[in-house]
Amino acid sequence: MTIELTPPETRTRTESTRLKLASVIPEVEFELFAPYIASINQLKAERNAIVLAHNYMTPEIYHGVADLVGDSLSLADMAAETDADVIVMAGVHFMAETAKLVAPDKTVLIPDLKAGCSLAESITPADIALLRQAYPGAPVVTYVNTSAEVKAASDICCTSGNAVEVVESLGADRVIFLPDEYLGKWVATQTEVEIILWQGHCEVHERFTGEELRSYRAADPEVRIIAHPECPPDVLAEADYVGSTSGMQAYVESNQPAKVVMVTECSMSDNLAVNNPDVDFVRPCNLCPHMKRITLEKILTSLQTMTHAVEIAPDVAEKARVAVERMLAVKRGTGR
Repeated sequence: MTIELTPPETRTRTESTRLKLASVIPEVEFELFAPYIASINQLKAERNAIVLAHNYMTPEIYHGVADLVGDSLSLADMAAETDADVIVMAGVHFMAETAKLVAPDKTVLIPDLKAGCSLAESITPADIALLRQAYPGAPVVTYVNTSAEVKAASDICCTSGNAVEVVESLGADRVIFLPDEYLGKWVATQTEVEIILWQGHCEVHERFTGEELRSYRAADPEVRIIAHPECPPDVLAEADYVGSTSGMQAYVESNQPAKVVMVTECSMSDNLAVNNPDVDFVRPCNLCPHMKRITLEKILTSLQTMTHAVEIAPDVAEKARVAVERMLAVKRGTGR
């Protein structure tokens, strides 16, 4: 796609973004992004649209065109509260579905239908039915990294940021926790509730190893290691802090470690580096191939053509919405 904007006009409209990103994006590279950033921001205003961006988006999206940014829980809450007519989800498909569930009257767009998730693909409603038979009476807690159909077969959703709180809100002695095995194992270390696990894994986080992290600490004993709970247990055992992407961000901003290893998707380090110039980010760079399907060009095309609109079958949406709204109620302190 060719964007016909004069260089002076483009520079004027994107200069503040260029300066903000100067530490993580070379100027010659930013010149390629600038026309898209200018056009996207113009179209957002014309369509009363916003871009919601997950913390794993690349910096030119995260800092250049996103109106609201955060982890899965934050994005769901933002989608529910926005006054915009159009939501463009700069994230993966389950995030766009979740936005549609909590904002059914909005137009929700996903720039690339192939932006999937290995966790979402690891579980089906049929699997949940079999687990309910095997563990009668145990409520099903489903990670938001799942399809709307799976959410509809669940009792309540959670994110990595509120998983422990959600599990304990149910008042049950044991729960079925789906689909992330490693997140479930971490939750089990934080609660007395018995956790019944499923063997789903994030293809990004499962590649990290405890040995890898020990090598970073051997090279510099003062380095801080912070990890996402989707990582294997031997990785979490080496971490100074374990938490969601929002929790990791808060840790960096509050503690300002001299050097930190971010054990999660690589782009998050770039995004945090922009506003934390005194922190040296060590990047064990595992990229999510699904997140990286979302680009500035695809976001622009999405707004120009209003594609791809997310639609969920009404019967599925009704049941899935209950599970998501129960999760948001726990976050807000208004329900179990």
